[in-house]
Amino acid sequence: MSGSDGEPRAALFIDRDGTLIADAHYLADASRVKMLPDAAVAVRRANEAGVPVVIVTNQSGIARGLITQAQYEAVRDRTVALLAAEGATVLATYHCPHPADSPPSCDCRKPGIGLYQQAAREHGLSLSNSGYIGDRWRDVQPAITTGGVGVLVPGIETPAKDVESARSSSEPRVFLADRLLEAVTISLATMGHAHHHGEITRGRSPG
Repeated sequence: MSGSDGEPRAALFIDRDGTLIADAHYLADASRVKMLPDAAVAVRRANEAGVPVVIVTNQSGIARGLITQAQYEAVRDRTVALLAAEGATVLATYHCPHPADSPPSCDCRKPGIGLYQQAAREHGLSLSNSGYIGDRWRDVQPAITTGGVGVLVPGIETPAKDVESARSSSEPRVFLADRLLEAVTISLATMGHAHHHGEITRGRSPG
């Protein structure tokens, strides 16, 4: 599925734990899913702009035996349902089940772009025109690889070195945002404009 003119369309790729929902560390109980402030309104903002939202999440707890595939799926479905209850639609969710020390043959664990490439194939998406948002530097790095827009939204679990990586990045389309809604706003204003930023300055939000 591509845009109305048949061309690949831009998307917003958003991390799950620590970005859309509270990071509960290997969340196995769907009843404990807690949406973070701004999550639904931020996704709705993208929906209203006609930009599909795709969740991409590392879930090494599956390989480590800390959560089962079925538990992951229940949490995934609960997350999507809670967003939908507030009028926010998610196009698809992709996850990497491999451990953090997975061999090089795994290209799906962020910052690898295997899952983004899969989403692009399955949904007619343009990675270079898309936005990449999350609370870790690995969520932003795919933007550098693909030529998209990356926005780090630091949360309580974000390492200081990740914030510094975003702040000091020489990449002109890497930004820092205080809130998820702000990150979506930056992305929507910047996506697809590789050489034009308007009034946006790297490392801080517009305005």
